[in-house]
Amino acid sequence: MNNLKAIADKLMTMDNIHILTHRYPDGDTLGSAYALCGALQQLGKNAKVITSGEPAKKYAFLKKGVKEQDFKREYVVSVDVAATSLLGDNEEEYKDIIDICIDHHGTNSIEAKMKYVDATSASAAEVVFELMGLMTGVILDEHIASCIYTGLSTDTGCFRYTNTTPKTHLIAAKTMAAGAPWEKINAEMFEIMSPARIELQKLVYNTLELHLEGKVALIVVTLDMLKKAGVGDDEVEGLASIPRRVEGVLMGITIREKENGIFKISVRTNEGVDASAYCGKFGGGGHVAASGCTVEGTLQSVKEALLSEAERTL
Repeated sequence: MNNLKAIADKLMTMDNIHILTHRYPDGDTLGSAYALCGALQQLGKNAKVITSGEPAKKYAFLKKGVKEQDFKREYVVSVDVAATSLLGDNEEEYKDIIDICIDHHGTNSIEAKMKYVDATSASAAEVVFELMGLMTGVILDEHIASCIYTGLSTDTGCFRYTNTTPKTHLIAAKTMAAGAPWEKINAEMFEIMSPARIELQKLVYNTLELHLEGKVALIVVTLDMLKKAGVGDDEVEGLASIPRRVEGVLMGITIREKENGIFKISVRTNEGVDASAYCGKFGGGGHVAASGCTVEGTLQSVKEALLSEAERTL
């Protein structure tokens, strides 16, 4: 494991850089990537963010602050990517050539030439913020501040989750002072919904089940539900927080159907229940209070496997 100063020094010598996000990109991986991209471009370097899949429309503003550049790649940096399998469509091209890995997942398994993981940070955006502070010449302008604030806010549930720390708030304050439109960002991330998204939530609430004497709440999002509501992948984010909100629930499980018998599982927990250890039983991981994994099978078999493991966990 390298220290952050060594990585900052290395970045100062690099050029023609691809910055990778994880698949199904959220506010933290995108905010971190575009903040770093903006910082590198400030220093006169060629840098470009590479995503797997089209990010949700609500994140479009993050891209507007960087220049579109066409260049031959020389270096690769990953941000908020805990494993190469999370690179999605970009895995084969990039899995063996990552020069620098920057992350906050304690389960990170990426083999890079240089690597820095701070599992005490609430978001990768916190790590990137500290990294930029070590890079001479980088200015916290409104765009970079907006990117960092987006990462902070989305990975802490608008500063409500237990991963939020005093450091999180201090960095948020600095981004606000630099011009990040925090009210607009939070409204876009957590409040504004399309009519189709509201219809989807109605369908999802009807799937809510309670198990293990109310300790586990489970919801399902099927492909048919997405079709019926008329929503795309970009409007599904955030549903995983629903089951954890039920009074008395220690573990909230969201089962999201993908193609070909594959189900994406999101787990959110309360009162210190280790979601990462639970998801690790299925080859996944993440954080104590928020983790995920992928399980294959039928909806019924997947549900049974998840509930059986939940019973052992609780």
